[in-house]
Amino acid sequence: MGYLTHPYGPDGSGRSGTTEDRHIRVRNLLMAVLFTAPGERLMRPEFGSGVPDMLFDGNSEALETAADFLIRSAVQRYLSDVLVLDDLRINRDEGVLEITVTYALVGDEERTTETFVRGAA
Repeated sequence: MGYLTHPYGPDGSGRSGTTEDRHIRVRNLLMAVLFTAPGERLMRPEFGSGVPDMLFDGNSEALETAADFLIRSAVQRYLSDVLVLDDLRINRDEGVLEITVTYALVGDEERTTETFVRGAA
């Protein structure tokens, strides 16, 4: 079964780009959940984690706790059918947000770690 690639776009033949790799699909789904702000999607206004709105907020323990909660709840809500979240680490510094997620695909014991970085570099 083919899955749409991210970012969405045509392949060499003019058709929608696809991938057969489940790990690439799940990485793409994680990026969509993490970096979509609620209200950004027309037909699913509640979709997303709200993390993009926190990128330039000041550092505080309360904000880190809120970001952790928002990410964990969004991943659980939208991706619990494809992955099991094992670990989450958030690092914010000077307008750069780094999110490291360790997970396993549902029905698979192998752990995968992905790091997503957004912000001014």
